[in-house]
Amino acid sequence: MDKKILKERQKAFDSLPPAIRDCLSSEEKQLFLTADQWPDELFQKLDEFIITE
Repeated sequence: MDKKILKERQKAFDSLPPAIRDCLSSEEKQLFLTADQWPDELFQKLDEFIITE
């Protein structure tokens, strides 16, 4: 993954409310930042912050 995408994902992660960030496991945080595809469980936790096209 290129550095631009990592920076964008880090910015998105940092913009999440602290309560949401804190409920994610370290594995989920890593998936948020680097995964090409998120597991359903992560989508469910972030449901209200995801915009679908």
